[in-house]
Amino acid sequence: MFDSLSDRLQGVLGDLRKRGTLDEEAISRAMREIRLALLEADVNFAVVKDFVAQVRERAHGQDVLKSLTPGQQVVKIVHEELTALMGAGASGLAFAGRAPTVILLAGLQGSGKTTAAAKLALFLRKEKRKAFLIAADLQRPAAIDQLEQLGEQIQIPVYTRRDSSDPVAVARAGIEECVRQGCDVAIVDTAGRLHVDEEMMAQLAAVKDAVKPHNVLLVLDAMTGQEAVTVAEAFADRVDFDGVVMTKLDGDARGGAALSVKAVTGKPIKFVSVGEKLDQLELFHPERMASRILGMGDVLSLIERAEQAVAVDEQAEMEERMLRGQFSFEDFLRTYKMMRKMGSLKGLLGMIPGLGSQLKDAEVDEKQLARVEAVVLSMTLEERRRPGTIDGKRRLRIAKGSGTTVQQVNQVLEMRRQMERMLKQMNTGKGPRLPGAGGTARPARRSSSARRKRRRR
Repeated sequence: MFDSLSDRLQGVLGDLRKRGTLDEEAISRAMREIRLALLEADVNFAVVKDFVAQVRERAHGQDVLKSLTPGQQVVKIVHEELTALMGAGASGLAFAGRAPTVILLAGLQGSGKTTAAAKLALFLRKEKRKAFLIAADLQRPAAIDQLEQLGEQIQIPVYTRRDSSDPVAVARAGIEECVRQGCDVAIVDTAGRLHVDEEMMAQLAAVKDAVKPHNVLLVLDAMTGQEAVTVAEAFADRVDFDGVVMTKLDGDARGGAALSVKAVTGKPIKFVSVGEKLDQLELFHPERMASRILGMGDVLSLIERAEQAVAVDEQAEMEERMLRGQFSFEDFLRTYKMMRKMGSLKGLLGMIPGLGSQLKDAEVDEKQLARVEAVVLSMTLEERRRPGTIDGKRRLRIAKGSGTTVQQVNQVLEMRRQMERMLKQMNTGKGPRLPGAGGTARPARRSSSARRKRRRR
């Protein structure tokens, strides 16, 4: 979503980094480019004006002008101000001292509210909480069916009342059922409309008064740009909410809503949906998002995704095998499944500092990994564990079973050999050393004549 803004800002700040000194003209030119970049990203005009003024004021400070690296100092200022623009820190949910904690979801129709309810339930289960879904959206005909299907997919109980047209009664009865089933978090999915209207607000206020939620979350579609901010303002005026769930952050919109909503409404973004899968809901970290926009990577989020994708005991087993210099096709399958759980390969590489800008135009062929997986799955268990047993006949059988050629099977086998060889070299200390990596250089071998002369002496 932030690709265009990220490219523009990195270009402007990259020019500043190259300068040994900064003058008034350089700062003014940079501020003008930053303002245009933010406006083109559909950020609210008043927010852009305040942001640029704050950065300009700090960029003229003595700490920057007298610094040995003034360009780096300006980058630091922009990073800090971007973080402040989106919120000071991660803002989680408030949990009741006595169960159940009630979470009320609000938003317009089409914002992804019902899907966000299921994603939030799955997120809470990962946090060792027992979630319960309540289908109180009685306006959209398919809303109840959709929530039931989503609940079945993730094995979360869903309360429905198809014989009722009163969302207040359904919400109350749903919370009572939540208590009976021993669940500690009730998520209430409410009705939306195609636009903000009096009937929707009155209905939402009635449900809120009835269930006394501990968290009211407004679901906003990031693809709608400034319209999302307008919707947030309308909800803030009528129904006080605690935070925002920003959906479709993986889309190709310009990202203005995510950068504007906190400054305009004063309400933080609590969660962001980063993909279509039900497990792709994350806590929103303003500092990490600012780092990604400025091309600094997001190592912490990458580590968290990796920890969620692989079990602790499985991780320890893989590490032990790799320390012994072993990498079988069984290890490859585990690694591939872990990467698939973590998200798209290009997205993961973009989280590594320094790689985001280098890979912006690169075509990452994720189908190639799927092809390799097909080759591995066409092997027998014995062949995966002992690749040395794979002869010519077996290669032909594997190629036919995976829909590939023998040449492609050979490439996969060679790739595994190279990986195992590299692991062995790393663990024995015989691998190639980088300049400045430490260690003593091995002296050059003397010629035979030089050795004879030395013996005579």
